[in-house]
Amino acid sequence: MAISNERKLRVLSIAHPAVSLDIGRRRYHSFGNRPDIELHLLVPKRWSEYGRTIEADPSDGSGIHLHILPIWLPRVPIAKWYCHIYPGLGRLIKEIDPHVIHLWEEPWGFVALQACLLKRKAAFLLEVDQNILRRLGFPFDTIRKFVLRRTDHVLPRSKDAEDVVSECGYQGPVTSIKYGVDRETFSPDSQSKRRPEVPGLRLGYVGRLVVEKGLDDAIEALASTPSNVTLEIMGEGPYRISLETRISSLGLQDRVKFRGWDSQLEVAAFMRTLDALVLLPRTSRTWREQFGRVIIECQSCGVPVIGSACGAIPDVVADGGWIVPESNPEALAECIRSIIADRTELHRRAARGLINVETHYTYGAVAQALESSWVSAARALEGN
Repeated sequence: MAISNERKLRVLSIAHPAVSLDIGRRRYHSFGNRPDIELHLLVPKRWSEYGRTIEADPSDGSGIHLHILPIWLPRVPIAKWYCHIYPGLGRLIKEIDPHVIHLWEEPWGFVALQACLLKRKAAFLLEVDQNILRRLGFPFDTIRKFVLRRTDHVLPRSKDAEDVVSECGYQGPVTSIKYGVDRETFSPDSQSKRRPEVPGLRLGYVGRLVVEKGLDDAIEALASTPSNVTLEIMGEGPYRISLETRISSLGLQDRVKFRGWDSQLEVAAFMRTLDALVLLPRTSRTWREQFGRVIIECQSCGVPVIGSACGAIPDVVADGGWIVPESNPEALAECIRSIIADRTELHRRAARGLINVETHYTYGAVAQALESSWVSAARALEGN
């Protein structure tokens, strides 16, 4: 299937994260109504993750070709979301006849195997996040090897993610890709709206309340900092009761507050009230932080980040914040005290965080990486 004499490169991107109009889909919008690329985006009709269910919004309005299809096997207790498939995928591929099939999915998932088997003559690309090599057991190890042997191009989120697919046998071309941030939603306060500086420090957290996120380290650190240092936690999860128990035992009820999930606009508004965001995950045998999207969202709001040295966090934070060792409340407390002693550093690192986002984490940068990989893979396949 040659593309040199055709007007448009036809791309089918299969991406369950794009079920969310606010988060996963915006990076594709610049491809709408392009004269040279015809983008088809496939998302599940309904997606359940971390206790929340999202219904795909059909009102996209960007000019891309949006396909919303039901999935089978959407919930398997142990394998989570890696067992879903699209019953209508074969028919859709036949109708579109894409030059490129791009999956924003891990290579061991059933949908990766399904698309790999149905791809026909299309170039096959995978966008991957998994950044720690581990045995998955049958059938996932077998699926991963099968899919990677038939993959033409990989887009890893980090160098660790690239190393994982390499260790699993992939030796082909690679294009690094990051997450993007909605700069309209996540933007700094104007000078006129900026809240006045007050003594102390207002810290915040946004994310799941689970043990691996290291929130108890933040609470332990808080206990050894001045009483005007506070922490507000936005999110939900099974670890909240344990956190509340520890907060009570340390007498921090007046300094630590909880609030549930909210809209993206409310998340951004919350971030703008902070002096710094904390993100302190811990590496385990099977997991380490793959990116930390809230880092770039907070930096885009003009707020620096205090992160742990877990996984991709140091690379994403860059010089728009501070990095402390994992599982080290004492180091975090010392970091907090140093910030209080020199608040000008907050402004310096906030400014660097904005530059970090503008340089690396715009939707334009993500779209450029996608387009480069699609065109490269299609041309390479055409030349074979």
